Order: sequence, then structure tokens, then C-alpha cells
Amino acid sequence: MEKKEKAIMTYKGRPLVRKDKTICFGDVTDKYILILTILETKTQKGLDVASRVLVQLQNTDETVNSKDRVVKSTEKSSLYEAFDIGEIWLDRLLVDNQ
Repeated sequence: MEKKEKAIMTYKGRPLVRKDKTICFGDVTDKYILILTILETKTQKGLDVASRVLVQLQNTDETVNSKDRVVKSTEKSSLYEAFDIGEIWLDRLLVDNQ
């Protein structure tokens, strides 16, 4: 029986993977990726919506200690705001390090 490969979702040309309340954005072969962690949600019109999101820009170098991998970090009050600032950080670092 043949295995079917799952297509990886992309957003703005970069891989986007979600597991529970953690979202990884970016290519793991790049030097940096973005990790978004949903810390709190609230219910709006019957749907759970992120109300507090931890944004972390992380180094993907496995030789670096895990606590030292976080390059930048902030908290935002929505997933939109978290992606907005995180994508700017990621773009700037990847362009600067090419």
C-alpha cells in the first residue's frame, strides 16, 4: 500500500504548521523560524479566538542551547498582530543573514 504524503500548508510562501496551541511559521532549513504560542483564548460568536499570543523568533541551529535560541520575543493580543510583527522580524533577519 502506498503512503500518501500530506501537503504542508503555506502562508506567504513559507510553511505553516499548527499543533494544538503552537504555530510554527517558516522553513526549518532557514536560520530562523517564528513560533507563535496561543496563551489565552476568548469566545466570540461561538468561536474560540486567540486573545494573548506569545511571539518568538527562534534560531534553528541545534547546536545552540534551547533557551538561547530565542532571538526576539513579545506578546500580542491577537493572532493577526502576532503574525504581523513576527513576519516583519523574520523577513528582516533572513534578508540580513543571506
